[in-house]
Amino acid sequence: MTSTNKRIAIWACPRTVSTALLRSFCQHSQVVGVDEPFYAYYLKRSGKLHPMRDEVMSSQAQSIDEVVNGVLRAECAKPVQYVKHMAHHLFGDEDLSFLDDDDTTNAFLIRHPREMLPSLFSDLEQLERIDIGYGQQLQLFERLLAQGKRPVVVESTKLLANPQEMLPRLCTALNIEFEEQMMRWPVGSHSSYGIWAPAWYGKVMKTSGWSAHVPKVGGLPPELDELFEFALPAYERLLEYSL
Repeated sequence: MTSTNKRIAIWACPRTVSTALLRSFCQHSQVVGVDEPFYAYYLKRSGKLHPMRDEVMSSQAQSIDEVVNGVLRAECAKPVQYVKHMAHHLFGDEDLSFLDDDDTTNAFLIRHPREMLPSLFSDLEQLERIDIGYGQQLQLFERLLAQGKRPVVVESTKLLANPQEMLPRLCTALNIEFEEQMMRWPVGSHSSYGIWAPAWYGKVMKTSGWSAHVPKVGGLPPELDELFEFALPAYERLLEYSL
């Protein structure tokens, strides 16, 4: 299936600067941004009691088919549709044929679980595999590889360490021209953000551009050991292909 739009699908884990990257791409003159279109589907199916759950559920379609046909394959106001996906919003048994659309380029935004897990744990206080996205990322990645495709992978720490170099490289890999205004943006919210932005995007909405990476310090809480052992091989597999 194809359209007159170019689609960029970014499959991220939580805490991978995915919202900042969405905000950056929304500065591009040719891009329209879409924020986590499967969030309501995920909340309905998982039963998770996330902040603003009712508002999210009422703001989006709650079925895969409705999202795919009504959002991911819809005509856009600009030539390029940039979609920020959370990989953990999928459960692994969906019809993923929409990934194969001729107009879609799939990419992965990754982060070392030693940095990601404590950050997410501090907010949710209880984590399980379905919450962190590494397994879902690996499933999608291996599916694309099996089709002979080489998905784009960007490591968020590398991106933060040198956005002036990494962002143009990412744009080249995605076959889109880099624009300098992607480096900075106005403080505050953006029209592309989901209705849940007040609950989740407070830090991003205080920024006006890319900022330096601050490494996590301290050991991993013991209650995260099992998740770390699960996530690390998936991260390392995708890291082999990173920019």
